[in-house]
Amino acid sequence: MDSVDVLVVGAGPAGSTAAYHLARAGYDVRVLEEHPQVGRPVQCAGLVSQRVLDLAGSRGSVRRPVHGAAVFGPSGGSIEFRAPEARAYAIDRAALDLELADRAVRAGARFDAQVRFDRRQDERDGRVLIEATQDGSTRREYAARLVIGADGVASAVARAFRLRRPVEILPAFEAEFGRSPGDPDRVEVYLSRTFAPGLFGWWIPDGAGGARVGVAVNADGTSARRYYERMLEFLSRRFGAPLLNPTSYLASGIPIGNVPRTSGDRVLLVGDAAAQVKPLSGGGIFTGMRCAEIAAGVGIDALRAGDLSALRLAEYDRAWRSEFGEEFGRALALRRIFTRMSDADFDRLVETLRSSELLGTIVAFGDIDFPTHVVRRLLGSSPSLVRLVPKALGAWLRPRSEYQVPDLA
Repeated sequence: MDSVDVLVVGAGPAGSTAAYHLARAGYDVRVLEEHPQVGRPVQCAGLVSQRVLDLAGSRGSVRRPVHGAAVFGPSGGSIEFRAPEARAYAIDRAALDLELADRAVRAGARFDAQVRFDRRQDERDGRVLIEATQDGSTRREYAARLVIGADGVASAVARAFRLRRPVEILPAFEAEFGRSPGDPDRVEVYLSRTFAPGLFGWWIPDGAGGARVGVAVNADGTSARRYYERMLEFLSRRFGAPLLNPTSYLASGIPIGNVPRTSGDRVLLVGDAAAQVKPLSGGGIFTGMRCAEIAAGVGIDALRAGDLSALRLAEYDRAWRSEFGEEFGRALALRRIFTRMSDADFDRLVETLRSSELLGTIVAFGDIDFPTHVVRRLLGSSPSLVRLVPKALGAWLRPRSEYQVPDLA
């Protein structure tokens, strides 16, 4: 049996970030990764903000900066903008995962690849006992003072520690294309109930002449791949030629909602396992990494005090919700309105946003990590937009006293 201070389950950005900070503080950290290689299979579209690069302490995964974006309505109308400075970065997502894992290793963490977390046993001598399987057949046992679940949307750690997860899971399907038309300096978002009900479709340049194309949709009985195929038809018209010869596919799930508790006795959840995902975009790299940083800080204090109780670790819930709760709450409220909008509503929304005044607001205040900031600005400056989505006002103009509004200025 391997006895450690901290067992981190999952070697994605959140797991490796938590492992780095805990190992750097001098604790014996072991990371379990169920796949043979960190970073594979690739888990997202690979568009991040400067904040992610700052948290990673490296720009090594960056392929190119992205200055612009376009949002298309169902009928093909669009709103387009370009900022003088980079607003996002197309990255090599596998390279980011490897960079973060390497940083954790250099801090002292150890990684066990192709090891799957199976179950939690009892506690003994101040440690929780964990069963795992290596290479599909070999049984492994670990004893840890603290377990961090960074094992994604279907978190086995969350189930094992009985942390309920009543969240909506949006099926997503994406393909990578080695060569793709379109502007390599901007991303494109597509609104349509025909091929992207529940969220949207995307075309994201990969920084190497290709693109990542995908959809995230409601779980309504139609497969995400079928919706993706419908979107390819739209893109064939958009670009004047079909997208051909995809090099890889990715099917995944995006958790949208609120996990009531992300901590318990000797356990913390981070990243997708905690549904720390932006409800309006489905992105979770920044939020997962930042929450992992918070989790590590709370874990370090608890380990030093020798108190890994649910009461002590609940400080983690309070801390990360203080930082992101306001944004997530407002975004969830807006998303409820968004999912009820028709294709005609989407077309009217795009047309309304095309005015030069509102376009300037988007350029000045757009932020992929805190998108509700610009929406509040837009609602405050456009009576026509308020008339289009009047129910949104309550979500944006009422403060939520239980959360601290992040400083986005």
